[in-house]
Amino acid sequence: MINSTGERFNPLAGKMFSDKRVLVVGAARSGLAAAELLLELGACVLLNDQKPLESLGVLPLALQHERCSLFLGEPAEQYLKEADMLLISPGIPITAPLVQMAQKLGIPVWGELAFAAFCAVQDILAVSGTNGKTTTVSLLGEMLNQSGRIAHVAGNIGYPLSAAVLRAKPEDVLVAEVSSFQLETAGGFHPRMAALLNITPDHLDRHLTMARYIGLKKRLFDNMARGDVAVLNYDDDKVRSIADEIAPVIVWFSRSGAQVNGAVFDGDAICWRENGETRFMCAAADLKIPGAHNIENALAATAMASLYGVPLQVVAYTLKRFRGVEHRIEFVEEVAGVRWLNDSKGTNPDSTIKAVEAMTAPTVLIAGGYDKQVPFEALAASIQQSGQIKRVVLMGQTASKIEHALRQEGFHQITMTKSLEEAVDIAASLAQPNGNVLFSPACASFDMFTDYEQRGRVFKHLVRQLVPRRICDADAPKLS
Repeated sequence: MINSTGERFNPLAGKMFSDKRVLVVGAARSGLAAAELLLELGACVLLNDQKPLESLGVLPLALQHERCSLFLGEPAEQYLKEADMLLISPGIPITAPLVQMAQKLGIPVWGELAFAAFCAVQDILAVSGTNGKTTTVSLLGEMLNQSGRIAHVAGNIGYPLSAAVLRAKPEDVLVAEVSSFQLETAGGFHPRMAALLNITPDHLDRHLTMARYIGLKKRLFDNMARGDVAVLNYDDDKVRSIADEIAPVIVWFSRSGAQVNGAVFDGDAICWRENGETRFMCAAADLKIPGAHNIENALAATAMASLYGVPLQVVAYTLKRFRGVEHRIEFVEEVAGVRWLNDSKGTNPDSTIKAVEAMTAPTVLIAGGYDKQVPFEALAASIQQSGQIKRVVLMGQTASKIEHALRQEGFHQITMTKSLEEAVDIAASLAQPNGNVLFSPACASFDMFTDYEQRGRVFKHLVRQLVPRRICDADAPKLS
């Protein structure tokens, strides 16, 4: 499984892209990384973004190159006829007029993920699913690193796969978080091993139907062969239903106690079951990442690492020391006896349901954001049934939709706000001592923020501003 060719990039990539004029649309992280990799391969890059340079900030020095031309602050369509290829960022749907025009002109369209994977000589271990991707790839990367391998965790996690390919050595491993947006233009994407964690409604504003969304998730396995491995969630009906439709060897993970080979939850412990033998790995109580959903993420990472040759004792050690990822039920501060938790990565209802289910103390939930046209009934039912969610503070485009769903379920402890700052202030006034405030929006961030990371950072900044304010309030003299 260790690359021994010594080649830095796939030789076919050099032949395909050298001296070609590639229009790269989108000058955010993935577009900039793809442009840099294209220049390394000898391509001529036409970098476009509708935002002007002053809105984009400082561009990488590598793009100050004689073969790189910038076309910023204007539409891309006018440059399409000058290009041999079009490379788009994940934020651009395949239904966009630019993409449709390229297809009519016979210009090949690449997504950044597929392009980077084509250039790579390293093994790629990929993870997709509606929820849990970031935690799973981060945990898997840590398991590989603890075993002595060098793993580059990239993709939808915020570090483009193109950037990882530029920096990785041939013997390293690429661990890719893969989104449905990226799978629209997956092309020949061929991971050595791929896991599908779960499928619940998400991004229906872009994909329109669940059938389309499920089909995109299944595309993860389209180019995999019988010698490759698919790691699937046995407990998810939609995931289990595709098992007979894909070519790679299937290995399961299960939290329900199903009698399958693979990573299983057995007797309140994560175990590895193979050939009739069950080996204890880690007690659930020893995990430092809370919630039943994180048991599933740990099972998926355990299966992938074990199958890739990481010793079981290393897997067990990593399970016990891994503390989670930023923006995923992340502890921020304790203020006046209240624990503040940042779950900005909760960008859909199912993700927030899992965060709600992880609460073990009276909790104020802050939710709401960009409208992706997904239903909130299941989230409302979870909140009503949780017993721990005492108040819900709502903001953003979806506030009224979530409010309606909650009231339909008989939950009426709701406060509407106009901003995250107002939501934090109100939550602070409503929270109970020894309780929690959970920021888990159940929505994307685009109505108010650039992405969930910026949203999470702003939330943490607002919470940390509460600390001196609360101290000052406590120390202030009382007027009679």
